Amino acid sequence: GGALAAVLGASLGGPEWMVGGFMVTILLAFVFAAVSETRQSTTVAVATTVLGAAWIGLGLGHLVLLRDLDPDGREILITVLITVFVADTFAYVGGRLAGRHKMAPAISPGKTWEGFVAGLVGGVLTPWIAFNQEPIPIDGWEAFAFGGVIVLAAVAGDLFESMVKRDLGVKDSGRFLLGHGGVLDRVDSLVF
Repeated sequence: GGALAAVLGASLGGPEWMVGGFMVTILLAFVFAAVSETRQSTTVAVATTVLGAAWIGLGLGHLVLLRDLDPDGREILITVLITVFVADTFAYVGGRLAGRHKMAPAISPGKTWEGFVAGLVGGVLTPWIAFNQEPIPIDGWEAFAFGGVIVLAAVAGDLFESMVKRDLGVKDSGRFLLGHGGVLDRVDSLVF
């Protein structure tokens, strides 16, 4: 509920409403913790609820806020989405073809430094190419920096989600997208 309120707040009222919507999570988490019986401590139950709502709600809310930037928000959002997709694809292909050195074997054993570098190259070039096609006021080194920040955030989001899954002892984050690890596995790079 709090994650949905954060996204709706971002869509209807901007950043202040997004944070206000997210704050509903804290109230709901305490109410549900008070009336429910869990095997976990109340502190852990409330903390995980708030973390999940912040991770998903604020992450998706910021994508909505990007879309609403004037005058080129939609183009910037599309560029972010494409950059994450290209970086993930380049990282996968680069890792499969040349991956030898594990990046974080305890968290995500399939990720390699070679894949990271391939993803970084693809992710840095994507905004530069996209911004040279559209009249968006980002050019030159700013486009490369924009791509680099997106790639670093995407990798951090992917590793964070892998770390959470390892901690919880689950292979997939859900069953909705069979064979893809769940919806969260598809958007983990975007929400960071």
